[in-house]
Amino acid sequence: MSYILNIETATTNCSVSLSKEGEILVLKEDNNSNYSHAESLHLFIDAVIKEANLKPQELDAIAVSKGPGSYTGLRIGVSAAKGLCFSLDKPLISIDTLEALSHQVEIENGSIVPMLDARRMEVYAAIYDKDHQQIRAIEAQILDEHSFETFLDAGKVFFIGSGVEKTKQILTHANAVFIENKLPSAKEMAKLADAKYKKSDIENVAYFEPFYLKDFIGTKAKS
Repeated sequence: MSYILNIETATTNCSVSLSKEGEILVLKEDNNSNYSHAESLHLFIDAVIKEANLKPQELDAIAVSKGPGSYTGLRIGVSAAKGLCFSLDKPLISIDTLEALSHQVEIENGSIVPMLDARRMEVYAAIYDKDHQQIRAIEAQILDEHSFETFLDAGKVFFIGSGVEKTKQILTHANAVFIENKLPSAKEMAKLADAKYKKSDIENVAYFEPFYLKDFIGTKAKS
């Protein structure tokens, strides 16, 4: 019997779930464009544990979305997860953000491109087949009219995530299918985390860091 707490903070969606054997028991999330993670995350963690009628010590593992995504969001989520692992002496499981996002799409043919908005005309994107197996690694990709052309020429390509809005303005290929208003969620993390837990595929809590993909670049506030 495995109870896993799943934490997703890679985008504006602050999402926490508690799962049993890969099935969701409780889900709390809030997509606030102002990033409510610092205020909401620990409240959501407490809420899902209580609603599942568990004590924190009864958790078997903590899973966290590892990125790519928002630098600040990822740090908040990973810090919370590591803190729980240290205090409860539980293993840490990391879940690829784009892989989990791809599981929001179920298709019979074609490919899936989960993508997160980055700077200007850039997205963080990977490509998965209909069975959610990765067929192209994650890249920080600058969009143009030829992006994903090989896959689009081969069949339907389903785009999902916060990068869809800018992508649909550039790609006009007949095989492009845009799934709008979707963000990574702790809901899709449950089965992936349970599979990793059963294989003892865990992280070193002391040394684990989020997968930023690119270095953080700060900007000066305007006077």
